[in-house]
Amino acid sequence: MAEVQNGAGAEKLSAVAFTAVKPWVVVDAPKASDAVQFYKTAFGAEELSRVMHPKRKADQEIPLVLSAELKIGSAIVVVSDLIDDDSAPVKSAVTEGVFCLETEEVEPALSQAVNAGATAEGEISEGDSACCGGRVGKVKDPYGNIWLICSPPKKCADVAA
Repeated sequence: MAEVQNGAGAEKLSAVAFTAVKPWVVVDAPKASDAVQFYKTAFGAEELSRVMHPKRKADQEIPLVLSAELKIGSAIVVVSDLIDDDSAPVKSAVTEGVFCLETEEVEPALSQAVNAGATAEGEISEGDSACCGGRVGKVKDPYGNIWLICSPPKKCADVAA
């Protein structure tokens, strides 16, 4: 295990090495399958895996998604239906999240998301009013999440100049 210091002069603590952080998007059941399709169409997501809810397949017309892992760019995002039972990984209310996608092609990415069903939120920001002096557009997906479509950030030295 690696050792880390927690603040100046603090005692050494053992650190656990994590291999990934996976944002989790929870949507009202039974909309996770629709959400997966939306993210594929809007953002070019690649579906890596899908696990259906084991107790809910037989008694529902539309089986519920326990989890679906999507690759968007270099990130993995998990999508699931909100299920109110003891075996569900998430039992809290559906929450809206904010996600940032980087691309050199901000306008085409925004158009693609809107064509897939997202709602444009405001105008494209540039320069000082945008992340690190780049370009940023914003869309809201059909599930209430905000997606910032950003050009790659400029280096701090470029922004300070």
